[in-house]
Amino acid sequence: MPVLGKTRKDVIKEFRTAELLEAARRLFAEQGFHATTVEDIAAAAGVAKGTVYLYYKSKHDVYWAALERGITELLHEIQTRLAAEAAPEDKVRAFIAIKIRYFEMNRDFFRIYFSELGSGFSHPTQMPPQFEQMYLQQARILEAALQQGIQQNVIREIRTDTAAVAISDLIRGIIVQRLLGWSTKDVESDIRFVFDLVWRGVAA
Repeated sequence: MPVLGKTRKDVIKEFRTAELLEAARRLFAEQGFHATTVEDIAAAAGVAKGTVYLYYKSKHDVYWAALERGITELLHEIQTRLAAEAAPEDKVRAFIAIKIRYFEMNRDFFRIYFSELGSGFSHPTQMPPQFEQMYLQQARILEAALQQGIQQNVIREIRTDTAAVAISDLIRGIIVQRLLGWSTKDVESDIRFVFDLVWRGVAA
């Protein structure tokens, strides 16, 4: 019987794939892509190996699906939080804080995110097109906040598209430092540092 437009089969599929992707995300982070097998993923999710192939053609497809699930979660949080902020300054601060805190709380996910986006940008043909779009979608949300700031005269005239991508890359750099243990500061200190650096650079 349909539930909110979904059949029982749809609900079961969503539940099953969520379990598989959570198990895969954890294993890929702990063991790496090559050391993780489909059998490992199936065992961690408590299903038969054939169940994995019922939803995904290969281990690589599982890998990308796990990555996409995490990026989708992050994008949704960014959209929700920034929509709730009124001032451009608060939107920029929220964008920085959300990304740093998210990856701090999901370090296993970030290991996948960074390694795959890194190789994807070096070899674009390896990256499914939706990932480039999702990355740019995050930047466009920030760009809209920067444009709002220019209209309100709290941000100087800048190339908002380039600035949004540059700020995103700066945030990613800080996250890498934290992951590698190069930053000895607490999360909130790094958030304040990045925001101060960015805002001093764009403020009118």
